[in-house]
This record gives sequence, structure tokens and C-alpha cells, in this order.
Amino acid sequence: MADFDFDVVVIGAGPGGYVAAIRAAQHGLKVACVEKRDRLGGTCLNVGCIPSKALLHGSELFAEASHGTLAKFGVKLSGVELDLGQLLSEKDKAVKELTDGVAFLFKKNKVEWLKGEARFVDAKSITVGDRTVTAKNFIIATGSEVALLPGMVPDGEVIVTSTEALSLPKVPAHLVVIGGGYIGLEMGSVWRRLGAKVTVVEYAPRIVPAMDVEVANAFAKILGKQGFEIKTSTKVTGVRRDGAGAIVTIEPAAGGAAEEIAADVVLLSIGRRPNTDNLNIEVTGLTLGTTGADRGRIAINHDFSTAVPGIWAIGDVVPGPMLAHKAEDEGVACADNIAGLTGVVNHDVIPAVVYTQPEVATVGKTEEELKAAGIAYRSGKFPFAANSRAKANRDIEGFVKVLADAVTDRVLGVHIIGSVAGTMIAEAALAMEFGASAEDIALTCHAHPTHSEALKEAAMAVTGKPIHF
Repeated sequence: MADFDFDVVVIGAGPGGYVAAIRAAQHGLKVACVEKRDRLGGTCLNVGCIPSKALLHGSELFAEASHGTLAKFGVKLSGVELDLGQLLSEKDKAVKELTDGVAFLFKKNKVEWLKGEARFVDAKSITVGDRTVTAKNFIIATGSEVALLPGMVPDGEVIVTSTEALSLPKVPAHLVVIGGGYIGLEMGSVWRRLGAKVTVVEYAPRIVPAMDVEVANAFAKILGKQGFEIKTSTKVTGVRRDGAGAIVTIEPAAGGAAEEIAADVVLLSIGRRPNTDNLNIEVTGLTLGTTGADRGRIAINHDFSTAVPGIWAIGDVVPGPMLAHKAEDEGVACADNIAGLTGVVNHDVIPAVVYTQPEVATVGKTEEELKAAGIAYRSGKFPFAANSRAKANRDIEGFVKVLADAVTDRVLGVHIIGSVAGTMIAEAALAMEFGASAEDIALTCHAHPTHSEALKEAAMAVTGKPIHF
């Protein structure tokens, strides 16, 4: 240790980075974490997962109160008004509480926060502002940033990214969302509930194109009933300012006549890209991926080490889905490995959730992936319309689908559309992590009445024997 300032320096204080730093410190290592933002927590806590969920929750309450949907339960309201400023203030309050919480955890675990932007000098040292820091190990956890289409540059006012969409000063009359993925649909839901007309333009034949097709198609129908206009198999060829608004030019993805859409706000939401451009990483001997999904990403070994000894990488800068909880698990595992323990992440069991209403949650393989791999499987499905708790709550949209190996009955994938799908998917992930069969879930006693009984019944349906459907 005499030759280094720190045992471990983590570059980036997002969900992967700050968790890795805390875990390494818990192992007794001397740790620092580099973060250029004014607050810890990265994109997730500051301009991603947390503020968007606060807005989703608040907008859902407003929609319930203003659309008369509570009247059937005897709750009669009139004169409901939106105080957008208060909603945004409450969102900011949640962000501050959580980012302050991370700062407290750094102090508690004696993690030094190096404020600034890191650039490698060589494989064992970086600069942060005017300071040069050496470390035995570096963990690159710089996350990702918004990906943009060529020629479509956000101005932060009318043509915006998800960051600005979290703080629009007023509800737009017409919001055009370019990209039918998780982020675009969530932000579209917020502003749709608050009164905006929302048009979603997606190049692929369906929204959330990586999702199980049956689930994605059902999801699109539900959003359509909520007032979304969804244009799939559609290419955006241009976005330009037009006075106080913008014009979006589209045409069929397969080619055809162009069409123009007038919008008050355009949300660019085609995905994210690894945030590795300014690390000066080449001086370490590492090279970044140059093609396809690997562009800008760092190749790693199973233990999150790289080709250069002492440099590790996790989260959005390495292969796999760009999800906060994936980064967190990788951060823990990476820190454990540096400390000489055994840290492992099962990348076959990483759940994903779209926090719309209803929510959509998935873990494991889709039917299309199983078919492509030639794996024989059985499918069991159970609708929330037949679930007692959903019926009582009057939130019967959606279903649970369980996919199991046709020979061993091992659960290979679970897909849920429902009001609490994001919470329910944890049970499915846990079952898969322990190698459970569909029968194992079916024979596990579930509390009644709960939404989770729908998962039990879907597991029973794998053998064609659900009780309530």
C-alpha cells in the first residue's frame, strides 16, 4: 500500500460505483470514489430512475383523482387541479434525500469523495482536477449518457432528452416521443396523465422490441386505450424547431411517403450509450469496442477484471442491459473479487421493469428466444381478471406468463403485465436463481388475496391445471 494512495478508486458514483466503493470499504480497503456531479448517485438518482418514479407516482395520483376512477369506491372529487410546481418540487425533494443518503454512507464507511472528472495518466494513476491519484485497483463505473440520432441535437427547451423531460415548465399540448423503449414510455405516461397528447414513434415493428412479443403487443393495446398514439415500423428522418414548437418528419421504416408531425415538445429517447469518451483510457492499454452493441464498451472477464491488471469495469460501460440493479450487483461482486473473495452475478436472471400503469416486468428468456435456441418449453398464463385481489381493486388489466423447460420443468422466463408487476417479478427472479421448477412455484403457498397468487396460478397453468381459470 505504500506505493499507492488508495487500494481502490472507483470512477463514477452511480448505483454501480457508489455500491462498489461502499462494499470495498466494508472489506477494510482504503477507498475513494470520483464523481463530477455536485451530488452522488449518478444518472439513476439524479436524472433517471428516482425522479422519473416520483413523477410517475404523482401523475398517477392526479389521473385517478381527475378522471373519476375513484368514484366507484365512494370517493367523489371535484375541482381537481394540477400544481405542476409542487409535483416537481416533491420530485426534487426525493432526489435530495437519496443523494444526501449516499453522501452519508460514504462518510460512515470512510469512502473519500474525489470531486471532479477522472482521466487516466497510466494504468495506475489518474488526474482529478489538479490532483494526481494512484491506486492499486481502479473500477470504471462511469455509466451511460443519452444516445442521439445523427443531426438531431437537443436544445433543452423544445427538443429534449429524458433529463429535461423531468422538469418541463408546463404540460405540453403535444409530446412526440422518439423511441418506444422503457424511458420514452415512462416519460410519455407522466405527461399523458397530466394532460398532454402523446405520440410515440418507434422504428421497430413494436414497442419495447426486446420484450416477449405477446407481452409487448398486449402492452401496446393497453397504452392505446390510455390515449397514446403509437407509430411502429416508422423512421424519423428529421426534427427541426418551428417557432415555439418543433416539426418531426417521419416515413415508413421500409420506405414510403414522408409525413410531418407538429409537436410542442419532442423527447429524444432512442437509448443510451456508454460514458467512456473522456477517460483517456487508451493510455492504460485498454481499447473500447467499436461495433454494434459493444461500441464504447469495455470487455471484461467473468470477475469484472479487464485485460489490464488492476483495472476493473462494471455497469453500463460493460456488456449487458443498462440497468441500475445490474450495476449494483456487479459493483458488489467486483469489490468482493478485489478483496480476494468470490463475487458472481448471474446475468441470466436480471429482471427489468417498465414503470407505467400497469407495470410490465420480465426476467429470463422470452418465447422468441427459446424458439430461436431450439429449446422445448411449456407456457402457462393466468389473467389478473381472474385474480381475487386485482378484481377487488378493479385493476384487472394484464396477466402473468411462466415459461418452463418441457423436460425438466425448470423456470426459464417469467413475464408480467399488472399494476404491481415490478414487485412481483422479484419472486420469479428468486425462484429462477435457485433453479426452481414451475411445480415448485405452484406448490408454494401464497397469501390470499394477493396479486402474487397470479404467479402461482400461471405456474400451475404450465401443466394445464390452474384452479381459477
